[in-house]
Amino acid sequence: MSSPAPTQPLLTLPVAQKLAAARDRSEPRITLSLDLGRTTATVEPGIDSWLWQRTGYPYPDRIRERTVYGWNGTGFEAVSRFAGSLIKLVPTDWGPPTFEIDGIKMLPTAKISPFEDARRKVALIQPRGKRVLDCCGGLGYFAHWCLTGMAAEVHSFEKNDSVLWLRTINPWSPHGNPRLKLQHADVAQQIASLPAQSFDAILHDPPRFGIAGELYSQTFYDELARVITGGGLLFHYTGTPNKLTSGRDVPKEVKRRLQKSGFITNLEGDGVIARRVTIPAKR
Repeated sequence: MSSPAPTQPLLTLPVAQKLAAARDRSEPRITLSLDLGRTTATVEPGIDSWLWQRTGYPYPDRIRERTVYGWNGTGFEAVSRFAGSLIKLVPTDWGPPTFEIDGIKMLPTAKISPFEDARRKVALIQPRGKRVLDCCGGLGYFAHWCLTGMAAEVHSFEKNDSVLWLRTINPWSPHGNPRLKLQHADVAQQIASLPAQSFDAILHDPPRFGIAGELYSQTFYDELARVITGGGLLFHYTGTPNKLTSGRDVPKEVKRRLQKSGFITNLEGDGVIARRVTIPAKR
């Protein structure tokens, strides 16, 4: 799958340092990535600015770690937004970024790329030819791998407008695929309006329990059981919270509630894989 060429540069501290080092060495050109490792570009470093795609850009000042910077037309600024919560795009050593809400990291990055982590989890629901419900869209990495895995359709919900804005900037987020139906809405409120047995598989990657307890409720799981077809697969990310500090075993609670809703469940890595009990045909 080819990657689109970036139209505006994205910088991180390592990229800014490479640009400055090339300038100091008077190198006529340097190859690096201006889209968080998605593609590479050839840049011509000058004394006061660097040239890319016939456009000159200033060398950025005060670049911080753990921050992605985008071009605003006159300078580079952090890709972040405050609207009740501080939401920012955060670079990783892997290339594909994660994002944070009030300093809380939303995707795993310590041992694996968040993009690769999404690929492994999507593979569990075997998306080929299926209608997939993506409950909490985030940066769209689940949706990307469903589309790459030839899902027939992906219906994705994301309630946070700022996260949707991050997706328009993040080069690793899916863009412009007609099989992706991205809806700006809260799945906890909208799921009751979805038709019964309208999805063949479900991906559920909610924020932690303390932030979005409604997405771990028996009522919500009953709705998941209603909208999925008999025999359909569900992967529910739970994370691995420390029982000694959190005071609860979230994966075990999720497993029990899904079973009560009509799923056969097993713990799988940092989540629960579940299969909807086959629904007998009406006579």
